[in-house]
Amino acid sequence: MPSSRLALVVLAVLWLAPAAAAQRQLTLAEAIRLAQGEGHQAGQAEAARDAARLRGDAFRARLLPQITLGGSLPTYNRSIIPVLQPDGSTLFRPQQQTNAALTATLSQRLPLTGGDFFVSSSLARLSVAGQQTIETWSSTPVVIGLRQEILRPNTSGWDRREQFVRDERDERVYREAMEDVAVATTELFFDVYGARVALANAENNVAVNDTLYRINTGRFQVGRIGENDLLQSELVLLRARTSLEGARLNHERALAALRLALRLPPDEGFEVVAPTDIPPVEPDPERAVAEALRNRSTMSDVSLQSVQADRRVTEARLNNGVGATVQASFGFNATAPEMDLAYRNLLEARQFAFAVQVPLWQWGAHGATVDAARADRERVASQTESTVEQLAHEARFAALQVTQARRNVELLAKADTVAAARYAVAYNRYVIGRIAIDNLFIAQNEKDQAVTQYLQALRGFWQAYYRLRRLTLFDFVRGEEIR
Repeated sequence: MPSSRLALVVLAVLWLAPAAAAQRQLTLAEAIRLAQGEGHQAGQAEAARDAARLRGDAFRARLLPQITLGGSLPTYNRSIIPVLQPDGSTLFRPQQQTNAALTATLSQRLPLTGGDFFVSSSLARLSVAGQQTIETWSSTPVVIGLRQEILRPNTSGWDRREQFVRDERDERVYREAMEDVAVATTELFFDVYGARVALANAENNVAVNDTLYRINTGRFQVGRIGENDLLQSELVLLRARTSLEGARLNHERALAALRLALRLPPDEGFEVVAPTDIPPVEPDPERAVAEALRNRSTMSDVSLQSVQADRRVTEARLNNGVGATVQASFGFNATAPEMDLAYRNLLEARQFAFAVQVPLWQWGAHGATVDAARADRERVASQTESTVEQLAHEARFAALQVTQARRNVELLAKADTVAAARYAVAYNRYVIGRIAIDNLFIAQNEKDQAVTQYLQALRGFWQAYYRLRRLTLFDFVRGEEIR
């Protein structure tokens, strides 16, 4: 660690020494783990993932055989109805009629053809009260049937294809959301770390400038320096004290923001650990592009749009053209005045229907609809190509940025060490009266700028590192996909 940063950390430790025993040491990796496990943003991502998974489970459950029970228990009607007499005349008679019916159905959607296969059983009762009392039962113990559309799109098959892509996309969206949490936590972590270093630096500057002001006051009294140098020294001290007050407020604000993101108790103290342990990673840009195109939710999203575009073309071509529907069923039924007798002497029940739909003239609507769907598919294809190129562009330069950020950290760490050493030399030379005060303050400003630039470089590396993870869903340190 460069000497200036070591001194700043020592000052920070001394400043926080009374509470050090009660504080936990929080690394960047630990902060990200807490945010992904306990943070509100991670909780929202997990809830969205669970909702998506449950919707997928519900979709797959609806593809399994469905059992339903329905009927009317009962239907009552009291009215005056026309009754035909033997002599051909019609008389109006009051009548009370009660209907009750119950049907159980087992249905299954056929995945290959999109037809409906069903097995049902029903029982019905009719009761008529009036001048003539009638009660009859009708049973259909079993009916097996099939309904199939011909030259029509397979809705079930398209739904399956879309849902498969949705499931893949939703899982990737969740993983990206968790990486978003890592990126956001990195920002907050470095806000605290930068504020802590800035506070320690401000404390150090106040102490040094106060000492310099006292020295310069003595020198002014004996006539060794002019009033201008004394006033300049006092002005720098006042500015250092002002900066110290601002640094304290920024440090408290940053601590509160990080505590809120990690959902730490208000009474739990913590201190961030300097994230100077840079992993030796230089990601290959081509590998980054390949992983981004393999893992990103955007790729699943464009795949879903492509499937939907193909579906719209198929539906436009088949829905308004020649089509047919075949419906057939076979079973047994019977009727009797009593319920027990309604299950005896069963008779065959057969049904077959073949319906044809042939549009004769549509004034060009069918062709225009198909052409519109095809044009929309071309738009989706062009948009997909653009999206893929943009993803590749982002991933490639994100990998290059990590490599550059790592080199910047190394260079600025050395610059920080040099600036700190130069300031120490300038301070000692000023104390013994070998340089002017302007040169000392220039060295002090350069030292402060070097600290700030090193912190920005350190922040930039970790931001670039976690952004690359977000853009590729790949861990380049471990060499494996993020799960």
